Amino acid sequence: MTEAVQSPRPTSGMRHVALYVEALEACEDFYTRLLGMAVEWRPDGDAVYLTSGNDNLALHRYRGADRPPERQRLDHIGFLIDDIDQVDVWYRWLTAQGVTAISEPRTHRDGARSFYCHDPDGNSVQIIHHPPLAPAHNR
Repeated sequence: MTEAVQSPRPTSGMRHVALYVEALEACEDFYTRLLGMAVEWRPDGDAVYLTSGNDNLALHRYRGADRPPERQRLDHIGFLIDDIDQVDVWYRWLTAQGVTAISEPRTHRDGARSFYCHDPDGNSVQIIHHPPLAPAHNR
């Protein structure tokens, strides 16, 4: 007879993403200077860990054949914005800085508002106000 396995408590949410990038320095500049993240840790010249205070984005350099296998498919990463009106402010700011926009800001059927852009390595980044995660919703 097998013993019943107790289910774990729910996670605290997704707070860490790690990306392989070729343009490490340009990506670090994008996420720090333009998106306001801070360097948390730089273990070596080929990796940097960034944070907004409640999350962690790891950037790992790859070169040519070191690129990760294509079975790993990341559609995009998202950055939450507390105020819906700030989505459009972020859009204007990033495009004025020469960031390539993939889409213009739009309001989704669920009340979220967002747009997509590319980081310097071509990763899709979503800037999004998602009402259930906004501080006013959680009061």
